[in-house]
Amino acid sequence: MPVLFRVRKLTAALSGAALFIAALAVPACSQHVDFRQALQITDVSGGWFDFGIVDGKNKLVPSVTFRIKKQPGTALRAVDINVHFKKVSPDNPGSKEAEEEMDEVFRQQVEFSEGDQTALITVRPTTGFTGDAPQSRAEMMAHRLFRDVRARVFAKESSTTWVDLVSYDIPRVLISK
Repeated sequence: MPVLFRVRKLTAALSGAALFIAALAVPACSQHVDFRQALQITDVSGGWFDFGIVDGKNKLVPSVTFRIKKQPGTALRAVDINVHFKKVSPDNPGSKEAEEEMDEVFRQQVEFSEGDQTALITVRPTTGFTGDAPQSRAEMMAHRLFRDVRARVFAKESSTTWVDLVSYDIPRVLISK
């Protein structure tokens, strides 16, 4: 193989590698978005959803509905969200340290489909509380073993770190939707 041919082949390979490395560097240089400043949780509501009868028992699961609004001009098309549902200690309801993990729900690529905000997002875990019939749903929520639940909404984009956006205490109200 002639030397000139090998030099051209090596030059082409190095040029291709340089373009590849430059392409990888472009996302790394993109504008950093401070989620605490750029995102806001709005239209928050919640309650206890009647999950129906499971294994012969009435089942209630916590439910939270909200929207994510971004500041105008923020360069985000979508975010990933993770909602942690935590049982709240009856002895110390205001303490994060006294929370007990109940369940979590992950949603990938939640888009800002309504301009600078998402559509309404309803999140419900599969874990909840059950009661034996004839106990009504209202009686279940009044039972001494029923625990209040707090929903914590986290968001991130791609490989960024999760950011805690809001903490919402699920009210003891029965919802059907």
